[in-house]
Amino acid sequence: MSWQKAISTILHPVVMPTIGILTYFIITPHHISVREQLYLFVTVFISTYIFPMFLLIFLKLIGKIKSFEVSTIKERKIPLFLMTCIFLFLGKFFRQYTIVNELSFLFYGTLLALIIVYFIFFLKIKTSLHLLSTGSALGFFVILQLIYNISLLPLLLIFTLLAGFLATARLDLKAHTPKEVYLGFLLGFSCQLIAYYTL
Repeated sequence: MSWQKAISTILHPVVMPTIGILTYFIITPHHISVREQLYLFVTVFISTYIFPMFLLIFLKLIGKIKSFEVSTIKERKIPLFLMTCIFLFLGKFFRQYTIVNELSFLFYGTLLALIIVYFIFFLKIKTSLHLLSTGSALGFFVILQLIYNISLLPLLLIFTLLAGFLATARLDLKAHTPKEVYLGFLLGFSCQLIAYYTL
């Protein structure tokens, strides 16, 4: 497997929420039991990884998608719609979970970005969901700096570098054009800030 495919798999959009919540529990200064952390982690993992994977398998079996790459706009519509429903559920779930309700920004921000992506499908514009999810993660950790008044500069640099490597990989694989890559990243990042300042 080439490095481009490897990084595209490791930082796949269905993996990023799990990476995000795991990183969140490592860096945030709050008191929540390991049992509660595990419960929340499993909730996110099942909702954003296990369920979407079964969904893609089902869609491939019934012929709605040709491959798990989901490369065309037409193939992306059903999975994207269902992912918006999942992120809406998780946003509401974490909004009511007082101890960690800042996690709602991650899911509401990503939800907003996915809704925008869905509507620009009608303009025949495709967006890199890989870069959208990486931009969302970066935006969320910028928000955490503001909430907790802490410096997360090393983490932000790591996510910025990962976004750069991922963008290069998606372009090398000819999965996206430069416009689609930039659009995905900017949507993911900016929608996190919009969610933070409006919710």
